[in-house]
Amino acid sequence: MTRDASNTVDKQLVHWPDLTRLRLSQDELNDRARFIGGSDANVILSGCPERLTRLWREKRGEELPQDLSGNLAVMLGCWSEPFNRQWFEKCTQKRVGRVGEVVHCSRDAWRSCTLDGFVEEGGAVWEAKHTSSFVKPEEVLERYMPQLQHSMAVVRAERAYLSVLFGNSKWECFEVASDWLYQADLLEAERAFWDCVKSGTPPAAAPVPPAPKPVGYREICLQGSNSWAAAADDWLQTRDPAKRHGSAVAALKALVDPDVSRAFGHGVEIKRSKAGALTIREFAA
Repeated sequence: MTRDASNTVDKQLVHWPDLTRLRLSQDELNDRARFIGGSDANVILSGCPERLTRLWREKRGEELPQDLSGNLAVMLGCWSEPFNRQWFEKCTQKRVGRVGEVVHCSRDAWRSCTLDGFVEEGGAVWEAKHTSSFVKPEEVLERYMPQLQHSMAVVRAERAYLSVLFGNSKWECFEVASDWLYQADLLEAERAFWDCVKSGTPPAAAPVPPAPKPVGYREICLQGSNSWAAAADDWLQTRDPAKRHGSAVAALKALVDPDVSRAFGHGVEIKRSKAGALTIREFAA
């Protein structure tokens, strides 16, 4: 390796993520114990008593937070977050800012969130996740819906983007709207949990509300719509004829040799343009 090549490698290594820097510092861990954050919301609405009790003990200082530095899935998610952000910006042409900013709720002082990012265009929270390629998108949305709605409530945003890497084979982005009914249930569960933290009373798992659908996934029944009924009937009646029409167009054009400028017969005419495109129309002899 030449000296110039070695210098280039050294410069690249400077920007390569260091695993030790991906871990939370002790000060950050201590600070998280004083608030309920987005990842805590996932636990509080997980319906899992074991996870809830552990979180309660951590918030009370009775148990140290789990050391996740050896958890491959967690560390890989931290490692790939900058790439996830750049890929989102490349695919959507939307810039992500406020990376790593800590926001405290203006109404409930014990609520906070640490932003993966924020999309100023439209005012949307941006959340990055890296999960298995075998996980279904609806499962990912359900798992992280509490965190998305918590962050939107704290920041007072109307939208959130969940940017997900599925293994190394697929990327999907889900737009989620702020849902005040879901957020009300979440706030009630978080407040009850925080009261238990302060009083020392062990918490009980809260009922898990149905996760809101992402934008564009709403389902409606138009059985009572006359306009829908008329258009649906037309579509059903013309579906098969439309298929036959398309097949007939393809068959007719296939019969026109490349050196033919005009073909006609049986009430149909095909003309070739100077660019070589074929146009078919009804023809009266």
